Amino acid sequence: MSKSRLELKVGLFVLIGLVLLGLLLLQFSKGASLFKPTYRIFVTVSDIGQLKRSASVLMSGVQIGSVSEIQLNPGGTNVTMTLRISKEFVIRDDAEFLIKQSGFLGDNYVGVNPKQNRGEPLGDGGHAFAIEPFNLQEVARSAAGFIQRVDEAAKKLNDAIADVRQYALNEKTLTNLSATVSTMRLASERAMTTVEDINRLFVTNGPEVSLSVSNIALASSELKQFAGTLNGILDTNRDSIAASVKNVEDSTVLLKQILEDTRAGKGLAGSLLQDQHVATNFSDIVANLSITSSNLNRLGLWGILWSKKPAKRDEPISEKLQSPKAPFRQ
Repeated sequence: MSKSRLELKVGLFVLIGLVLLGLLLLQFSKGASLFKPTYRIFVTVSDIGQLKRSASVLMSGVQIGSVSEIQLNPGGTNVTMTLRISKEFVIRDDAEFLIKQSGFLGDNYVGVNPKQNRGEPLGDGGHAFAIEPFNLQEVARSAAGFIQRVDEAAKKLNDAIADVRQYALNEKTLTNLSATVSTMRLASERAMTTVEDINRLFVTNGPEVSLSVSNIALASSELKQFAGTLNGILDTNRDSIAASVKNVEDSTVLLKQILEDTRAGKGLAGSLLQDQHVATNFSDIVANLSITSSNLNRLGLWGILWSKKPAKRDEPISEKLQSPKAPFRQ
């Protein structure tokens, strides 16, 4: 066998091995097989995170395709991914696309959640939107800020505890607190003693207290019975009481009318009160009665009667008896 022929055979064998190796790699790699028909779905997302080309597309944990292309949109605000999906798998337009991560530090992949799976099928060139992946760095930054705020709060709490120890838990405050506790304990002991005394008083005078309560209940019952009887009397004599009250009202009106007529000089009493001569005579009568009562008190009845005898020459009558005024003549 010539050397050139041997080299040709070896080269052909290596070529066939490389082709078979490439086919095996394509068959067991994350990408779709070259021998399976596929269709494209364009998915827009604001941030793809660590997702790379040839990443797997999984539906319910089963690989149904791969990411064939990632392209930044002209505005730079979002990214469009091109998914190569095997023809045997149908994705409907109500499905949810998410960028997930396998494990804590694993590779990112596109997850498809079919939900109710009742929408229209996404054909070749269909468009959908995806939810951005979990950003661990952003969470770490947020956690760092949160930890800083917790540290500041802990520092303020530590300062507050130091202030409490300095101003509220000093020796003077603790002494006052101890005295207050002692006073409260003494007051509680006295209160307990008072309660025991009251309890002993009730226990000792239990029959008397029971009798007093019974008497009060009996008196209340009798008072209620009396009130019922009085109410019955009032109901029975309602007409008579109303007539009596009416008579009193009529008498009051009549008396008021008489007084008004008297003041106005009407009638006998009004004429007498308005007559000046009658008033003068009445004043004289009052004066004579005053003099007579004075003589009666000073001399007595016998002295007045004796004074009617002729007086002696050496004793004038005016000194023994005051003469009353002459009676009035109309």
